[in-house]
Amino acid sequence: MPKFGLIKQSFKMSVRNIMSNKMRAFLTMLGIIIGVAAVIALVTTISGVSDYMMDEFSSMGAGSVTVSANGTALKQGLSEHDMEEIEAIDNVKAVSPSIAVMTKVEKDGNVSDEVSVTGKNHSYFIKNNEMVLYGRALLESDMSGQVFVCIVDRTCAETFFPGESPLGKTINIGGMKYTVVGLCEDTDSIMAAMMGGNGDGSIYIPYKNAMTMNGKNSITSLEVYVKDTSKTDDVIDKLEQILDNAFNHEDTAYSVFNMDSLLTMMNTMNDMMSGLLAGIASIALVVGGIGIMNMMLVSVTERTKEIGLRKALGAQPSIIQLQFLLESIILSLLGGIIGILVGEAISFVLMVNLMSLEFAIDMGAVALGFFFSLAVGVIFGWAPARRASRLNPIDALRSE
Repeated sequence: MPKFGLIKQSFKMSVRNIMSNKMRAFLTMLGIIIGVAAVIALVTTISGVSDYMMDEFSSMGAGSVTVSANGTALKQGLSEHDMEEIEAIDNVKAVSPSIAVMTKVEKDGNVSDEVSVTGKNHSYFIKNNEMVLYGRALLESDMSGQVFVCIVDRTCAETFFPGESPLGKTINIGGMKYTVVGLCEDTDSIMAAMMGGNGDGSIYIPYKNAMTMNGKNSITSLEVYVKDTSKTDDVIDKLEQILDNAFNHEDTAYSVFNMDSLLTMMNTMNDMMSGLLAGIASIALVVGGIGIMNMMLVSVTERTKEIGLRKALGAQPSIIQLQFLLESIILSLLGGIIGILVGEAISFVLMVNLMSLEFAIDMGAVALGFFFSLAVGVIFGWAPARRASRLNPIDALRSE
């Protein structure tokens, strides 16, 4: 009989034996199912959450450098001249100050102190050019400190202008009337969540107006937008020289934060976390493999006479070994396939229903689960298959 025919026959006999002991086969596969499902669910979910976090952090400042400059007792924050020097650095596209304002917002008797009011300049909206949904962004001509215009997000619009368009309407911010010139999407980001959300929404006003509200003439926070991110380190070096000169080389007066470095570090941490959790979940696969080995050893014992008869009729030890090894692999792969489906279903529920994230099948996790289950079938099925192939046919025929 051709070799392929022997393999095909061994495969059929393996399937027949599994089907004759369905409950025992299912209980044996259960460990593999649980192990693979755990690996798939963890890796896929972590991958989805990591991608979301990376996108959020990228949108918060990829290609930008954040400067926090509280200053010293002699110099509080950065001046307009300092900002101009920074903007003049080679490879700097623009500079955008950020001024947080603690004030109340009022419209027709509706007062709120839970609105996030932030001062920005026109460069911020050029960098985030898809931010404004309707109307216009803040312009360079709005930055004189004498122009009272603002941009509101959807939540703020629903709070103060329910059922109507906010464009062209006025709203009282810190005792001054501002005209709404634009509507933007809500700030639904990780940073907003860490800061406790934005309550009744967010409003963006010209940064000089925000400085006047705070009673300050200095800037303590700004973003530096880099043209070529491959030269970010050079920009940071020159930026630190300007800050050293501005604050008389006082290191504690400022800090420079590179978002691209954070993204690289987060990628490394995510890879380590995924590997660690996958390794922990793989312990269940080892338990499942032990279950398969136990079942195969029991099967060898139960079928001792059958093995002896096949050997007496001329079956080669390699064919006997192949049959039992195939039986182990089939059990493991069936458990692996079921585990992959269960794991993807768990990931879908976790990501879509509980976390409201976009679900995507991680083919790397699927391949990992498949090859893990295949390896378990081969490794833990080898010893029982070898034991079956080495049985003495005379002793096997004598067994009860």
